[in-house]
Amino acid sequence: MPSLIASPLAPKQQPIDGSILVAIVCVGWATGSALAPLAARQAWAFRESAVRLALSLSVWGLWLPMTADMRALACVFCSAYGILLGLVGSSASAAGALTAAAATLVGVPVAGRVVATTATTAGTASFAIHPVPALAAACSLLAAIAAAAADAVESLAGGLAEFANEASEGTYTIEWQEGSTLCEGDDAVTALLTTGSDSVSGEAAVVDAILAAGAISGEVAQWVEFARKRLAGAGFKDLEAALGELDHRLSMRAFVCGYATSAADVTAWGALRASGMFLRTLKTKRESVGAHVARWYAHIDSQPFARRLGDTLAHVHRQVNKGVRDQGSFDLGLTGVEHGKVVTRFPPEPSGYLHIGHAKAALLNEFIAKSNGGRLLIRFDDTNPEKERVEFEDSILEDLALLGIHGDMTSHTSDHFQTIYEYAVELIRRGLAYVDDTPSETMRAERFDGIESRCRQLSVAENLERFEQMRTATEFGQTCCLRAKMSIDDKNKALRDPSIYRCRPMPHHRTGSQWKIYPLYDFACPIVDSIEGVTHALRSSEYRDRNPQYTWFFTALDLRPVQIMDFSRMNFAYTLLSKRKLQWFVDQGRVPGWDDPRFPTVRGIRRRGMTIEALRQYVLMQGASQRDMLLDWDKIWTINKKVIDPMAPRHTALLKHALVPATLAGAPQQPEVRDMLRHKKVPELGMKRTVYSEQLFIDQEDAASLEVGEELTLMDWGNAI
Repeated sequence: MPSLIASPLAPKQQPIDGSILVAIVCVGWATGSALAPLAARQAWAFRESAVRLALSLSVWGLWLPMTADMRALACVFCSAYGILLGLVGSSASAAGALTAAAATLVGVPVAGRVVATTATTAGTASFAIHPVPALAAACSLLAAIAAAAADAVESLAGGLAEFANEASEGTYTIEWQEGSTLCEGDDAVTALLTTGSDSVSGEAAVVDAILAAGAISGEVAQWVEFARKRLAGAGFKDLEAALGELDHRLSMRAFVCGYATSAADVTAWGALRASGMFLRTLKTKRESVGAHVARWYAHIDSQPFARRLGDTLAHVHRQVNKGVRDQGSFDLGLTGVEHGKVVTRFPPEPSGYLHIGHAKAALLNEFIAKSNGGRLLIRFDDTNPEKERVEFEDSILEDLALLGIHGDMTSHTSDHFQTIYEYAVELIRRGLAYVDDTPSETMRAERFDGIESRCRQLSVAENLERFEQMRTATEFGQTCCLRAKMSIDDKNKALRDPSIYRCRPMPHHRTGSQWKIYPLYDFACPIVDSIEGVTHALRSSEYRDRNPQYTWFFTALDLRPVQIMDFSRMNFAYTLLSKRKLQWFVDQGRVPGWDDPRFPTVRGIRRRGMTIEALRQYVLMQGASQRDMLLDWDKIWTINKKVIDPMAPRHTALLKHALVPATLAGAPQQPEVRDMLRHKKVPELGMKRTVYSEQLFIDQEDAASLEVGEELTLMDWGNAI
């Protein structure tokens, strides 16, 4: 392994004391930092020029003889060097260049070790990259390639090493390891960078730390940043727009920058290689990614460094995933878990049918409860009489039963309407709520701008009188809502005096006309959770901003607190999961009902051929991740195929309108009927009757590809002509 060493002339000269140079550099650094504001510290062009000059000094330092006459010059260079580093903002990349330059001037060999580790589903596949900085400039190029999104660490860091080794063989080596976690007791850590005695955890931090080892030119840096922000981990719309820009860039170019493969090419390639959405589109709808992008990607992907990386990653993933169950982690970091005392709840609103997103929430709550010997409550959040129907309640219970989920208790928020109302009155008496008759549009604008409502300082007596008018649904009461007095201008807008009660003089499907005011979900949920003994409330991350609101009511009303945690939603490409939007299709007659096979409801995908076992397996594979992801349907249908395959008998069918008669030479002239296994690997499925004859039908598409006298293979027949 090559090392950065002083020139052959250096040992013959008297080296300068390293401590002197370090002191000079530190003084220069402080001076440069003080001058930074005057030098437009954020001007990238200036930063780039400064770092380039610093790198040039590093390289030139390799050949600098340390004669007595040159000591003073070395001190001058180090002083100027320190000022440059201070001006560019004390960046870690400049600090790396400083180390190389100072070492060459003093005559001290430099060696480094960087370890980057990425976690997989089963365990931890890690690669240790051992850079020996032969030149600071080479290090900058290699580090730039690694500066891509955290999702693409394997492709980018591995591509970095392989690409570098083509220019200077042996500069980097990749060592693959396995492990269940990178830091003991911390399953959430997905990457670890170690340099000397220091370490950095987290994939994004690892990428940034490797990038900080060097600097790159302006145009290449721009496209590296483009790959990090626009190509890596992007959703469909964002990725589509980014591919359009990249395709335009490549319309008259063979490479992203320059006339040969550069850091920009490898970074963009690594980000796209890690995108399942891009790879699937490239395979099925090549024209959608852009002709120029497809041509460029194929060229980069065919280069030796890319092939070596692909082979290495495939081998490691096979080893790591061997014999490991394909299931996500359900570790949400819950505290206060006592076996046998955990109570979770699944609170669907009976305003539509269960869809696949609800299935995740239900299965997750059931898993947490049952794995800790606890109980699962099924509670219908029926606080909006406009949208709720008994039909939806019945369908939800049926779909949960199909999923194998049976609650230990079923309840309704409406069971506690009287208790919730009394707590609302108590809030008013404590001066923590007020009745507001501000028009909704004005109220929305005031909340957005952090302006206090004119009703906020009303007396307790007046608020109680107004709330009574809401309860009886007087003309004035119907214009009001009850708001919690939390904050006027909190940065979290969910805490800006949210509405907690509204007047809706319409019958409820369970309570009839008893109530004309109804609590909002954010007020009713923490109260009922506390009353019903829930210990851990789990809900999707879309409610994360409202979690402080949830806990505020426990303190305000002296309620038993409930621990709340969130998990990511299941978002699918080209799929609507909003019940409001799905309801529109039903109301407009665009679909016959909620069980339409095109709907993502449990009943819809069941009609399309999805098995409950496959659905359950898929949801469990997602685990309790808090990271938002855009999923696709390919994986779940692949799982469904694996579930169906062992129990599906094999039959042959052709489209009636595409039948083509054919004659087989040597086949029986008189039809023969033989018994064949319905499934060759599962005899238990029984036999089927198959007719053999010289006259048969084949599909029109197959017939178009055949010629008279051509040999072909027919299932259960063998070769025929």
